[in-house]
Amino acid sequence: MAGNGPDAGDRVSADAGPGAADRPTTSLSPRAADAAASVGVEIQDDGLARVTLRRGHAGNAIDLATARGLLDAARACERAAVRAVLLTGEGKSFCVGGDLREFSRLTGEALEKHLVAVTDALHDALRTFASIDAPMVAAVQGAVAGAGIGLAAAADVTLAADNVTFTAAYTGIGYSPDAGVSWQLPRLVGPKRAVELLLTNRRVPAAEAVAIGLVSRVVPSGELIAEAERTAEALRRGPTSAFGVTRRLVASGQTANLARHLDDEATALAAAAASDEGREGVAAFLDKRAPDFTRIPSRL
Repeated sequence: MAGNGPDAGDRVSADAGPGAADRPTTSLSPRAADAAASVGVEIQDDGLARVTLRRGHAGNAIDLATARGLLDAARACERAAVRAVLLTGEGKSFCVGGDLREFSRLTGEALEKHLVAVTDALHDALRTFASIDAPMVAAVQGAVAGAGIGLAAAADVTLAADNVTFTAAYTGIGYSPDAGVSWQLPRLVGPKRAVELLLTNRRVPAAEAVAIGLVSRVVPSGELIAEAERTAEALRRGPTSAFGVTRRLVASGQTANLARHLDDEATALAAAAASDEGREGVAAFLDKRAPDFTRIPSRL
C-alpha cells in the first residue's frame, strides 16, 4: 500500500478533489458516492468493462474510498459476466500506492483498523477479478508504486508506457507489502530479484520492466491507451470461458505438482472441447472462417 517513495506524501491527498463542494447531490450513500467518484466502472453492452482510477490529481493513490471503489467495480464485473476488463488510471501516473496523507491522520489502533479496512476491500477486489473468466488488460504510465504494482501485476496483459517507472516503496517508509505484491513479484521476476526490489526500492524503468517480466509490453506513451483498447477488444471477442480456465491453470500450476497438474489439464481440455466455445472453435476452423465466440453467453 506504500506510496511512491519518501516524497509520495507531496503527491497524494485524501481530499475529494477540486470542486468537491460543488458536486451535485446524489442518491448514493456518502460511502458509495466516494467509492464511485474514486473508481469509475463502465460495462458496455458488448461485454467490455472499463475500470478507471479517477484520482489523477492525487496520483491515483489508494485511500479507503478507492479500495472500496475497486471492490464495487470487481463485483459489478462479476455480476455482469463481462468478457474482458480494461484497467486504466487518469492523470500522469497509474497508481503511486497508498494514500499516505490519509494514513498519516491516524495513529495506533485507529491506523491499524483503517489499514485493515483498506486492504480487506482491495484484496477482495483482487480476489474477485482473479476469480472471473474475463481476462484483464492494464495500461500503466508514469509512477507505479506499492499497491499500484499489485494492480498492474494482477492483470493478465500489462501494457506499460515508455515513461513508466516501478518502485516497491514499502520498506522505504517502514511498511511491508500488500495487494499481492509479495506473491506476484517472485512469480513474475523470480524470488531473488523480487526481494532485491522490495528491500532496495530502486526504480525500475520501462525497458527493464519488460526485460524481467514485470510487464507484457512497452509502447510509446502516446499510443498506450489505443493499444490497450485494441488488446482488450481482441480478448473481448475471444472464448471467455476458455480464457478463465487457462488463467486458473497457469495460477495453480505455480504450486501444483506435475502429475496433478497434468490431470487438471486433461479434465479442463475435455470440458472445453465439449463446450459451446469448443464446438464453435472447431467448426470455424473446419469451415475456414473466423470463430464467433461473442454469440456464446459468458458464464455467471
